Amino acid sequence: MNLFKIGFLTVSLIDVIDIALVTWIFYKVYQYFKETRAGQMLIGLIILLIASFLFNAIGFSATSWLMNQFQTVWVVAFVILFQPEIRRLLIYVGQTRFFRSIFRVGTSRSLEAVVDASLKMSDRQWGALIVIQRETGLRAYKESGTPIKGEVSSALLLSIFNPSSPLHDGAVILQNTLMEAAGCILPLTESDMVNPDMGTRHRAALGLTEESDAIVIVVSEERGAIAAAENGRFANLDMDEMSLRRYLNERLFISSGD
Repeated sequence: MNLFKIGFLTVSLIDVIDIALVTWIFYKVYQYFKETRAGQMLIGLIILLIASFLFNAIGFSATSWLMNQFQTVWVVAFVILFQPEIRRLLIYVGQTRFFRSIFRVGTSRSLEAVVDASLKMSDRQWGALIVIQRETGLRAYKESGTPIKGEVSSALLLSIFNPSSPLHDGAVILQNTLMEAAGCILPLTESDMVNPDMGTRHRAALGLTEESDAIVIVVSEERGAIAAAENGRFANLDMDEMSLRRYLNERLFISSGD
């Protein structure tokens, strides 16, 4: 069914639905990439796509050909320059509630151990990096540290992040109910939009969550503040007991019992 006609251009109901769907997809992608370098480049790509559509509709063959060449180069450049952001977006798309309910992470006991240890380290102003692995494998980072393979407990976390411990400067990686490794080296974020006051631990937390779907809990050595990073961003930079417990339960979809 044709809705209206502009010159040689006929617009049908299917065309309107198609355009609305593409607009919605671009809006959602932009919302995800907003306030990042990828977001700025995405706007440029959208402008090129709109211009190409208009020139094709009007019938400017040469201009349309030129715009199509720019689109090809722009898309390739986008993929090459922003691989971490694209990888994080694909992980985000795959993180539906259905799949998370299948791939459960840990138990209420292990999460309570993380909360308890984080609060005690916050009181003592002990710096800490606690990585909670989800679907994305972290084998390379585990191999950079010391294997532990022990059940997650508050006492074990406190002993590792005690300033006198040789492993306290690195991160611990938790998978399900086990602490896989300690003293792990994480990648530092390369984003130029990071608060310059953030220390190495916070940059490492952002760096890992830019490349994986892990959740990283950071305890600041300077202020004792507890922060949680996910998807390359900090969800909260100063969490209390209730907000930390609620955040972990909501993000990991853990029921109240083991």
